[in-house]
Amino acid sequence: QVQLVESGGGLVQAGGSLRLSCVASGRTFSKQAVGWFRQAPGKEGEFVTAITWTGATYYADSLKGRFTFSRDNAKNTVYLQMNSLKPEDTAVYYCAAAPLSRSGSNRPDDFTSWGQGTQVTVSS
Repeated sequence: QVQLVESGGGLVQAGGSLRLSCVASGRTFSKQAVGWFRQAPGKEGEFVTAITWTGATYYADSLKGRFTFSRDNAKNTVYLQMNSLKPEDTAVYYCAAAPLSRSGSNRPDDFTSWGQGTQVTVSS
């Protein structure tokens, strides 16, 4: 497993942008899929986006066009650029890693390593 540490969350006004980062430790990170999930207060967690080890990305349909996911394997880091933020994007955002065999998944159960989360708050 890898250890994941998220950063970049904070308070932003609606329409603003944030960039989340997730730094991983572990030699196998470059061969793992990485995803972002989020959980808002009182709601179930939901899939946000994921990226395969080759850099292919896929997104929740409702977020396409506003969020961009990228990775820098040399730095063991992934980035989630979030633009045009809305109050409904308010949530704790979690970075997670999945083994190569689960690449392409958007199911939380397929992700075996999780960060502690970073809070994103979007004010109206």
